[in-house]
Amino acid sequence: MSTALIELSDLGFAWPGHAEILDIPQFTLHRGESLFLKGPSGSGKTTLLGLLGGVQQPNRGRVTLLGADLGKLSSSARDHFRVDHTGYIFQQFNLLPFLPVLENVLLPCRFSASRAQRATKRHGGIVQAATELLGHLGIRSDLLTRRADELSIGQQQRVAAARALIGQPELVIADEPTSALDTDTREAFIQLLFAECREAGSSLLFVSHDQSLAPLFDRCVSLGELNRAHLALEQ
Repeated sequence: MSTALIELSDLGFAWPGHAEILDIPQFTLHRGESLFLKGPSGSGKTTLLGLLGGVQQPNRGRVTLLGADLGKLSSSARDHFRVDHTGYIFQQFNLLPFLPVLENVLLPCRFSASRAQRATKRHGGIVQAATELLGHLGIRSDLLTRRADELSIGQQQRVAAARALIGQPELVIADEPTSALDTDTREAFIQLLFAECREAGSSLLFVSHDQSLAPLFDRCVSLGELNRAHLALEQ
């Protein structure tokens, strides 16, 4: 079996009426790997994440996740595939503020039968899975019924991580999730994230402009070096 989780080949993308923002000849993320993807604002990181999730479609080339060419799936199939196999930690966390902590974490299992099945197989049920994940990430049991918007920034970040990890998605994407944290809290969170990804067997694609975090990861890749479109703009 191939060790590749994500494969990009001859990938090109441009927004309508604009020059190409991405031109990536080749890129691979391996199963179980933690990868730090760096790049300044405007380098195309968010656009690339949209392509990896099937939210956007490339103008040319292939985006392959778990051997499936996302470009050959219908819009509905891409949505189902994304929630089954990918967990996201967003920069602003994107928790539903009016829902309790526990219900925020359970959302992927509400939308994905396969993640609910994996959570149940590993933990005995989806509530048990969410409770255990939150405990590992330092969220006390008395906080589970609190509204998400009543938590501190650091607590919200950990709830967002638990939501991304529940049901053992093969890919976890973290998009600038530590930008609001101080240095000590940031590294502690990343170590917890590493531990949970290893336990779940998930690959981690961590996107940030903060290069001080790069040595913590298996591999560091600069989007600017991958992206011929970016290099062409600089010349």
